[in-house]
Amino acid sequence: MPTLRTLKALHREGLLAVDPRLAEAADAMAIALTPEMLALIDREDSADPIARQFVPSAAETEIAADELLDPIGDEARSPVKGIVHRYPDRVLLKPLHVCPVYCRFCFRREKVGPGGEALSASELDSAIAYIEARPEIWEVILTGGDPLMLAPRRLAKLIAALDAIDHVGVIRIHSRVPIVDPSRVTDELVASLKPHRAALWFAVHCNHPRELAPAAQSALARLADAGIPLMGQTVLLAGVNDEVETLEALMRALVRCRVKPYYLHHPDLVRGTGHFRVPVERGQALMKALRGRLSGLAQPTYVLDVPGGHGKVPIGPGYLGDDPDALLVEDAFGGRHRYPR
Repeated sequence: MPTLRTLKALHREGLLAVDPRLAEAADAMAIALTPEMLALIDREDSADPIARQFVPSAAETEIAADELLDPIGDEARSPVKGIVHRYPDRVLLKPLHVCPVYCRFCFRREKVGPGGEALSASELDSAIAYIEARPEIWEVILTGGDPLMLAPRRLAKLIAALDAIDHVGVIRIHSRVPIVDPSRVTDELVASLKPHRAALWFAVHCNHPRELAPAAQSALARLADAGIPLMGQTVLLAGVNDEVETLEALMRALVRCRVKPYYLHHPDLVRGTGHFRVPVERGQALMKALRGRLSGLAQPTYVLDVPGGHGKVPIGPGYLGDDPDALLVEDAFGGRHRYPR
């Protein structure tokens, strides 16, 4: 079965109710639902957490006053097309804006999709030249779009170009492909991810334990067996994973797949995504609950991307209280203990 890309195709699969506002939602952002994700959807559950991530909703037409076209300030920090330079020692490099699926909460929803901007050969050369001319850049993060949508030959060529820059010590890839389109993770693709000098790290986006189906587990194992260190990125989403039992199951499943949970992202102020957002206090309470259930190996850092391009900050719960003579420390189970200053 091909990837579903239209409202008509989703209707045919029984995934949509009739609502005239869905056409507006579909016009605002491309649709893509892979067969692997379609197979995970519970058709009997009208609030299925997999469908919620990929199937357009009439709620997307409701735009709040504080929602932004560029919620994390990519444009303000883009000195060269395809580059976002937010921190002194690292840059994002976005070679394309195509993804295997289109997550309805995407913070680049205004950019991604078929026909979206991709770097031409000369534009990619300019982006590489920008990195090469700045010795402070130690880490390059390939994102987009999904960099694993590049053909293995093109991906290998890009990684080789970055690997040839002496001051680039780390190349990081952000991808949803191993989860949503695992058949793309072939031996040829894995071989293309091997720089000769720089370290390569791979961050995989996964939001629900059911996404780690057998094919996804095999794709992650192929990457891990090749010696590629894996990190997990998760977006905290109302109706998808905003229960402690779901997050616990997800983090355990990731660790079993040799993926170290890295970030739990607070959802960004993306236009039309208010139905996905949870209060920060809710996220902090969930992180406190996880601390009492999971080892440090399975703990992500709860972060918020400050609007305007000011970067990520940890916003997890605090465990220290004030006392004139000693710190008041709260343990993972809610007990309070004095600790000498």
